[in-house]
Amino acid sequence: MKITEQIKLPIAAEMELFEEKFRDSMSSKVALLNRITHYIVNRKGKQMRPMFVFLTSKMVSDGLVNDRTYRGAAVIELIHTATLVHDDVVDDSNKRRGFFSLNALWKNKIAVLVGDYLLSKGLLLSIDNNDFDLLKIISVAVREMSEGELLQIEKARRLDITEDIYYEIIRQKTATLIAACCSLGACSVVPEDTVVVEKMRKFGELIGMAFQIKDDLFDYTDEAIGKPTGIDIKEQKMTLPLIYALNHCTPKEKKWVINSVKNHNKDKTRVKEVIQFVKNKNGLLYAEEKMIVFQQEALVLLQDFPQSPYKDALILMVNYVIERKI
Repeated sequence: MKITEQIKLPIAAEMELFEEKFRDSMSSKVALLNRITHYIVNRKGKQMRPMFVFLTSKMVSDGLVNDRTYRGAAVIELIHTATLVHDDVVDDSNKRRGFFSLNALWKNKIAVLVGDYLLSKGLLLSIDNNDFDLLKIISVAVREMSEGELLQIEKARRLDITEDIYYEIIRQKTATLIAACCSLGACSVVPEDTVVVEKMRKFGELIGMAFQIKDDLFDYTDEAIGKPTGIDIKEQKMTLPLIYALNHCTPKEKKWVINSVKNHNKDKTRVKEVIQFVKNKNGLLYAEEKMIVFQQEALVLLQDFPQSPYKDALILMVNYVIERKI
């Protein structure tokens, strides 16, 4: 059995019902919109985010979920999907998970409007049910994700990212949404237990950090993954392996790397040389060590919870994040 299926086992019934509710939450009176949302729903990814919501809520409440949990998971997925649709427009990307992106099929104007529609659907789902505590968690995540993206763009222009700024970017850009899933899962069932809600938020944040570092490491591997090797360098994104290498080289080498990333990022040979340079400077080893530190810190936060299939599945999820091949 695949590890993702194993993780899903304790929440299989919830995930099935969630899919129905999620499909309903997207419906509209506009035929074009329904055609597009149907296309989105049928090309969903691994659904890690709703899985985090359900596993967290069940772990902290002895296996309970309620309508709020389902709504929270649907809102997260609606907003996550909206950000992906907008990302594809921003990145001028024609593919998403091997399928055509919305902007490739329906052009940018429609893709942006669909993203806006999904965002508003998510917000209204919370408002209509008075889930204001959950809405606050999600709204903070959306704000941080936008700030993280803009911080990355601002820093990429100068290529002067320190390790601390890199962590701040990935915390906002990636980790904040997984943190929202986990705090929302807890808040949906034990809203009064602020200590547990905060603990789960921190747990999600640490997993998100490890997840993004793993993603950055894929840029330096030759294995068949979702994105081609060297794409971060081509896009002038400063990732942890590269930052470490730049901090541990001579001024001459640093000048060569920055010049390569800024002015020769379309040159395949040069990109390969930069990848090799980062490997030689132990950039990958350093990033892997940091990823494992975040993973271990996350696991520590689960220790006090009683043994349960949900806790086991979350531990599996934590390990899957850093061992995945895609």
